[in-house]
Amino acid sequence: MLNYLVTERRLIWTLAKNDFRKKFAGSYLGVVWALVQPVVTILVYWFVFQVGLRQTSRVGGVPFILWMLAGLVPWFYFNDALQGGTKSLVEYSYLVKKVVFKIEILPMVKAVSALYVHVFFVLLTWLLYCVYGKFPGIFTLQLIYYSFCMFLMVLSLAYATSAITVLFRDMEQLIAIVLQIGVWATPIMWNLADIGLPGWLVILFKMNPMYYIVYGYRDTLIFHKGFWEHPLLTLYFWLFTAAAYLWGVKTFRRSRGHFADVL
Repeated sequence: MLNYLVTERRLIWTLAKNDFRKKFAGSYLGVVWALVQPVVTILVYWFVFQVGLRQTSRVGGVPFILWMLAGLVPWFYFNDALQGGTKSLVEYSYLVKKVVFKIEILPMVKAVSALYVHVFFVLLTWLLYCVYGKFPGIFTLQLIYYSFCMFLMVLSLAYATSAITVLFRDMEQLIAIVLQIGVWATPIMWNLADIGLPGWLVILFKMNPMYYIVYGYRDTLIFHKGFWEHPLLTLYFWLFTAAAYLWGVKTFRRSRGHFADVL
């Protein structure tokens, strides 16, 4: 299925642009709303942890807001892309019913559509880091690698969740709950190394594939470390993504014969 990213790239980009615009069609501010909600979320988290709970002002040698941003930006993309991909077949049911349409690209459309906001927040994060004197270096190019990792992982999961959603509509609500828990199960607002957890629990947290992405962003922006410096985590992430892709493709293909009937 991944070959469609190349062979159907024009159609995917066109549908992704239309999908992004459609979310805010009819509103006065339009696509600005896509940026307002994440910004408000960032400000709320910052106020709660920095002001309300008096979280230490510096984490990992940088102000807390920079530490938190490096974790929230990839999470925003993962959250948006997975939820969008999960309901992609239901949302575009009129395309699913067309015999000649390659419905395999619909989860891709959602994953690409979410990239628009992600790119904006990556640029905003760069700007804030520069304001605080943390200027981007050669390691910043790693953000392309980690974004690609996240894109493939969320696409792999979305193939399975989108197919299951057609047959079991509660899947959409289950994914929303998992993501709500996941933002706290992924060390985003707190530093895993600072709270003295037992070793087995640290390993459990690291088994969350988004740990690899979140700390990859932090390694890139704060610590200037390469992904090759974490060979075991890198291997685990790609094994997880490969397994998720195989599961997603198998689930999608076994279920697609029922899509038109159910929708």
